[in-house]
Amino acid sequence: MGATDQRFDAAERFAGGAQYIAGRLRPGTSGRTHAVVNPATGEELLRYQLAGAEDVDAAVAAAEAAFPAWGGATPGERSDALHRFAGVLARRAAEFARAESAQCGKPIRLTTEFDVPGTVDNTAFFAGAARHLEGRSAGEYSADHTSCVRREPIGVVGSVAPWNYPLQMAAWKVLPAVAAGNTVVLKPAELTPLTSLMFAQAATEAGIPDGVVNVVSGAGADAGERLVGHPAVAMTSFTGSTAVGRRVAEIATRTVKRLHLELGGKAPFVVFDDANLEAAVHGAVAGSLINSGQDCTAATRAYVQRPLYEAFVSGVADLMASVRLGDPFDPATDLGPLVSHAQRDRVAGFVERARTYATVVTGGATPAGELAKGAYYLPTLITGAPQSSEIVQDEVFGPVLVVLPFDSDDEGIALANDTPYGLAASAWSRDVYRTGRATREIKAGCVWVNDHIPIVSEMPHGGYRASGYGKDMSAYSFDEYTQIKHVMSDNTAVARKPWHRTVFSLD
Repeated sequence: MGATDQRFDAAERFAGGAQYIAGRLRPGTSGRTHAVVNPATGEELLRYQLAGAEDVDAAVAAAEAAFPAWGGATPGERSDALHRFAGVLARRAAEFARAESAQCGKPIRLTTEFDVPGTVDNTAFFAGAARHLEGRSAGEYSADHTSCVRREPIGVVGSVAPWNYPLQMAAWKVLPAVAAGNTVVLKPAELTPLTSLMFAQAATEAGIPDGVVNVVSGAGADAGERLVGHPAVAMTSFTGSTAVGRRVAEIATRTVKRLHLELGGKAPFVVFDDANLEAAVHGAVAGSLINSGQDCTAATRAYVQRPLYEAFVSGVADLMASVRLGDPFDPATDLGPLVSHAQRDRVAGFVERARTYATVVTGGATPAGELAKGAYYLPTLITGAPQSSEIVQDEVFGPVLVVLPFDSDDEGIALANDTPYGLAASAWSRDVYRTGRATREIKAGCVWVNDHIPIVSEMPHGGYRASGYGKDMSAYSFDEYTQIKHVMSDNTAVARKPWHRTVFSLD
């Protein structure tokens, strides 16, 4: 498919194994193997030994050993290391883009212009943010004492990342944790471990000490659960489905760990009748198809006020029909495959069931010809689905958009809130009072106005309700990865304090 110089030789790169522990690659010890497959071609990129409990224990031990020195480093020292880290990532950006496209099937335009530069920027942000870990200023809140607040690292963080954005999710997990002085054991999805391993190697190349960033590539049922339940892991950070998040929470709470969950989404896209129709149509197609729809913030439910409904449906259908599926390494390709044939079949199942109660306006099939060998699925537009139906309520995680009409503004906002999720949403209108109301009343961790999808390192990402709790990115993420300690110092040098009389009396 791609030119020879675009290939990524994973077998050669990870000949030492797909576990990265204490600064070195090593094979897993589970006795089972797993294949990383290019979903565009079915080509096996790497077959590796999965991590077992022994590997998780070794990675946690390496992180424990590294924690005292790393946690005790000055903010400036950690900042300098992260600045070097950002430099290594920037120099190797093309290699990271090729690896991400190969293992995920992402178009090279997406990895080159979004995944990789976003990760470099996130690293540079946390390099600066590492110098701003501070509590509230000291003060005499009691007349006889001075109080101050310290932020301290938690310890070893066990992070579990998903397959849809392997590089960016590795960064979102690792960077705030290590900037705050923690050490990390990251378990990427076994489907897509390559760029997570490369990210950890780049950290070592940048001079971040061995053991600060470790990667165990294994299955969730053994390596993942071992990591989440490990008694030496002080915090678990998980990104994935709400169903698996419930299981993670169940295991983590047994050892009373700090827990951060970024779970599923079903983002509403609310178009009021005074919206710029062309902008809304383009935003809906881009927002629903990014990463082949495998994005927890993707636009999945478009609610369009009745006067614009028919024109919106027609415009989206026409634009979706023009989207070019093809070789991920071809710069002309707009849409790549889904991450696996199993995921493609899951998406197709949603659409086939929807045919019994809704209308598939465009798409709803796998492409013919050469692309049929890959995990491709055509951009799909569905109308006429009841609000209570599966296709409206459940996370499909594919290139599928459902459009429903609404009449009043009250109805549109109520429909937007009518799922268990609350990760992201958007509101489209020329009226600032309408959009202002929408941003206040839609229950989601991010509400875009007249756009859908853009993210920046300085702003937090996280959800409401079944979409989890806690924040990735931004300085707000330090609330997840630090302990808050109150230090209270006596200012009087008096041995016999008045309050002692509440406990004992000395005449």
